[in-house]
Amino acid sequence: MLPERQERALHTRRALLHSAARLFDRHGYARAKLNDISAGAGVSPGALHFHFANKAAVAAAVETAGADILWSAGRIACRANKDALQALTDMSQAFVRLLRWDVVARAGFRLGTDTDTPRARTQALDQEWHTCVERLLAWAARNNELSRDVDLVPVTCAVLTATTGIGLQITGSAEQRAQNALTAFWQVFLPGLATPEVAARLEPAGRTTVVADAVAVSRYACAQAPAAEPAP
Repeated sequence: MLPERQERALHTRRALLHSAARLFDRHGYARAKLNDISAGAGVSPGALHFHFANKAAVAAAVETAGADILWSAGRIACRANKDALQALTDMSQAFVRLLRWDVVARAGFRLGTDTDTPRARTQALDQEWHTCVERLLAWAARNNELSRDVDLVPVTCAVLTATTGIGLQITGSAEQRAQNALTAFWQVFLPGLATPEVAARLEPAGRTTVVADAVAVSRYACAQAPAAEPAP
C-alpha cells in the first residue's frame, strides 16, 4: 500500500491526465490551455507544474497512457487466441470501443494525428496501433492463416482505415452502430484474407468475453463506459 502522500500525488496526476485528455480531445493540442487543464482536475496551476514541465509534457503523458491501454488490451487478445486473425479481430473490436468510450485513448490517438502544431512525439498512439496491426498480420502469415498471395501492405492500410474511421467518425451514443459497422467489415474482409479452414472458425464480431476483458484494461471504460464523454 502506498504512503498517503504518494497516493495523493498519483491521484492528482491521474486527474490531470484525464482533464488534459478531455481538452485535447475537444479542442486539439494548440487550443488546450494549461490553466483549463488544472482547473478541470480541480488543482492549482502549481500542482500541474509539479507533475509536468509544460503542455508538451502533458500531451506526451496522455499519448503514453493511451498506448499503455492499447498494448495491455492487445496482450489480452493475443493470449486468448491461437489464431492471429481472431486476435486481430478481437483487438480491433476492443480498439473501436476504447476510441468510443475512453477519452484518454481517443485523445492519445488524436494527438498523434494532429499535424497543426509540430512537437516531439515519443509514443504516438496512431503509430502504436499501426505496429499492433502489422505484428498480428505477420503472426497470421507465420501461422499459415492467410490466403495465397495476400499483400500485407494494403491489408494493413484497410484494417487501419476501417478501425480508426469507425471508432472516431460514428459519434454520439451510437455504440451499437460502431460495433455493427466493424463486424460487417470483417464479415466481408476475412473470407478473402484467411484460408477457408481458418475463415470457417473466425468470429467477425469478436469473441465477446475476450473483447470485454481487453476493454476492461481501460480505467475509464467498462461498466461506466456509457457515462464517459462521447466523441464530439
